[in-house]
Amino acid sequence: MNTTTTSFEQYIGIDYTGAATPTLSLKGVRIFMAVRESTPVEVAPPPSLRKYWTRRGVGEWLVEQLSANQPTKIGTDHGLSFPLPYFEKRQLALDWPAFLDDFQRHWPTDGDHIYVDFVRDGNHGSGEARSGNTRWRRLTEIRAGSAKSVFHFDVPGPVAKSTHAGLPWLRYLRHELGNRVHFWPFDGWDIPKSVSIITEVYPSLWSQSFARENHTSDQHDAYSVATWLRNADLDSSLSKFLNPSLTSQDRAVAHIEGWIPGIP
Repeated sequence: MNTTTTSFEQYIGIDYTGAATPTLSLKGVRIFMAVRESTPVEVAPPPSLRKYWTRRGVGEWLVEQLSANQPTKIGTDHGLSFPLPYFEKRQLALDWPAFLDDFQRHWPTDGDHIYVDFVRDGNHGSGEARSGNTRWRRLTEIRAGSAKSVFHFDVPGPVAKSTHAGLPWLRYLRHELGNRVHFWPFDGWDIPKSVSIITEVYPSLWSQSFARENHTSDQHDAYSVATWLRNADLDSSLSKFLNPSLTSQDRAVAHIEGWIPGIP
């Protein structure tokens, strides 16, 4: 039985981008945060010469937030893993932490001056040894219908670039925070009490349910994720979304590939 209850204190929605480098100010990175008592507000980056968040700044801020031991539910809109054919093609163990280590060695996109395209073009790292095929899709992407492959670059709104930029930062969070954060479902489908949780999200599932007001599309996606996470926790439906009705075979696949809450 899933142990998740309405026990979170904070809800964070992140709209991510794989543009530029981890230390450059990125208009496409937006963060909204809610608490149990109030609806989401946008979180500005720490005061500096940079107007917007950097990917490094997001990682460091999350470490600070989650170190405060306030159980927090976080949703980020990039892939947290790759399809099984990738593991099979590269003869990798079906082990998510080992996958993160292996990926970062080949795609060091957490380096201060590294563009994703630098690795794609062979100027840094060894991306060709860990590349994928656009025909490879995760089970959760197939079930979602319109979700793009994590290997589908060079299309409007590519989740591929944000995924390849974001995966090393998941490794960073895991190393910095240890068991204070639960990566769902890789660390298990059941969520220990009083622990923060990070999941992949697909904002299109929820964004049309909330008024856009004067938000940009990036702001609205982050706002919608934080709002949905809060609402689902407060009305006790979050447990259902974090314990999807999957066959044992599909659940085993999703344990490696990841899953998006709300996908049937």
